[in-house]
Amino acid sequence: MPEKIKVLVVDDSAFSRQTIKNMLLKAPMVDVTGIAVDGIDAIRKTFRYRPDIITLDLEMPEMDGFSFLRWLMRESPTPVIMVSSHSDSKTVFKALELGAVDFIAKPTRRASFELHNIENDLLAKIRNIDASSLSKLKRNLNSIPAKKPLETFPAFSGKLPDRIVAIGASTGGPQALQLILTGMPGNFPAPIVISQHMPGGFTGSFAERLNRLSAIRVKEAEDDEPLEPGKALICPGGYHLLLKTRSDRIYTMLKNADDNDRYVPSINLMMESVAEIFKEMTLGVVLTGMGNDGTRGMVEIFRQGGYTITESEETAVVFGMPREVIKAGAAQRILPLREVSSELVKVVMKKKQLAPSRRKKVILSVKRKINQDG
Repeated sequence: MPEKIKVLVVDDSAFSRQTIKNMLLKAPMVDVTGIAVDGIDAIRKTFRYRPDIITLDLEMPEMDGFSFLRWLMRESPTPVIMVSSHSDSKTVFKALELGAVDFIAKPTRRASFELHNIENDLLAKIRNIDASSLSKLKRNLNSIPAKKPLETFPAFSGKLPDRIVAIGASTGGPQALQLILTGMPGNFPAPIVISQHMPGGFTGSFAERLNRLSAIRVKEAEDDEPLEPGKALICPGGYHLLLKTRSDRIYTMLKNADDNDRYVPSINLMMESVAEIFKEMTLGVVLTGMGNDGTRGMVEIFRQGGYTITESEETAVVFGMPREVIKAGAAQRILPLREVSSELVKVVMKKKQLAPSRRKKVILSVKRKINQDG
């Protein structure tokens, strides 16, 4: 019988501590080894219980979550899942930069369906995050460039873009996207659309942070917003990002997510919509994350003649989503995270594509795989 995952819950709110503990106790593979009420208490409990994963609140008395996180990464590196309210959304990404692996929305006394969604999210992250996730994350954070890249392309001529980059990510994605986008030149001649699994209320702050750090423009997507080269649009939480055409221009279309949608925002829906319009001029990228969202979308991009990249196991904090794309035969390049932005620049500059003969063979292989699984 596999050993249980030891979890330490750190939160100054009695309601949050008890709610998170009750969620974790429903999972037979989890052992709640300790409860801490602030950062000082958390240090004592970390030494005492040696947890495998820590859930951590940001705002606490005595020692806050940031101070504890700095101590933890220096003295006893342990994977951390932040527990954050919407009011903390601007600071939670700083915590991710300090070494937290991921975050969940903070439980409240609101409708029970919200607590159910938070529970599912928390348990899935705990099942998929381990010590190797933290070591990969720290290597990725160390690879983020200190300076914005120089412009690589001629000035934008005003014509409609003939290429697009569609990126999907989940657990570990905020840090991965920061590394990629900060490595892109400001005059990158293609629009970028991004679906990052993230609760509503956080994507706006996430986009603002990336915009400050990157040479390209980064913002939260709005409905009916035109695509522009050198601009990255991040799908807002609670929606799915699709594309539409009107008067020879291409615009975003935000679709409300349903309560029973497994992945929000959906990487599959975004990529399928992009591939339908841009065909072989689509560049698809699937980064770290759990589950299989993005596999169907990458298969469609590949079928349409586009170019597909997945993050390698070497750097993926959670290798679930990239693994599924690779298993489906839809990954043309498998790259460590630090090489993704340079590959995108190279592909756009050289109009790089897979040879038709090779593509035909792989498409047949993908179809056989789909038929076997279906």
